[in-house]
Amino acid sequence: MPREATIQRETKETKVAIQLCLDNGPADNCLATGLPFFDHMLDAMARHGHFALKINAAGDLEIDPHHTMEDIGLALGQALKGALGEKRGITRFGSAAVPLDEALARVVVDLSGRPCLAWRCAFPEALAGGISHRLFHEFFQALANTAGMTLHVDLLAGEENHHCLEAIFKAFGRALRMAVAIDPILADELPSTKGVLE
Repeated sequence: MPREATIQRETKETKVAIQLCLDNGPADNCLATGLPFFDHMLDAMARHGHFALKINAAGDLEIDPHHTMEDIGLALGQALKGALGEKRGITRFGSAAVPLDEALARVVVDLSGRPCLAWRCAFPEALAGGISHRLFHEFFQALANTAGMTLHVDLLAGEENHHCLEAIFKAFGRALRMAVAIDPILADELPSTKGVLE
């Protein structure tokens, strides 16, 4: 059976609906966050992760993108956690280094059940697609928190924010694809010396 989840999150600030399938590929991705640049980044992540992803979000963008991006991160993390279930047989760890022209990003994932974001990124500009680069940190922090993921993001080089962020999202997609992959050696075991991933 495909590993998938549907999440709906509604607050006074945002309304977010997410469908995520880890196994069926990105052919029918539909991303409507109200933030075209963010849609572009999420599409890059899903395509390089080979995930099917649908996001429909309505938020208080008249204030700023903060609530929308954070709540999408929270909902996407919940969807990932739901799609993985007990995590039996998964590889658990994943890493990728991805260049985009002058930019180079490295992302390392551990689906440990313990939320932690280590974000070592110095961006050359304040904005990307009209969005503060700080809000991408907030998105990944929210995602790591609800997914129960240890996530290391390193921006190793870059002179233009679009390239920097696209390299990060592509690297995250590829690292996550590796981490969620079924390890045939593990069969139905949990990849943990403790016997639990939480």
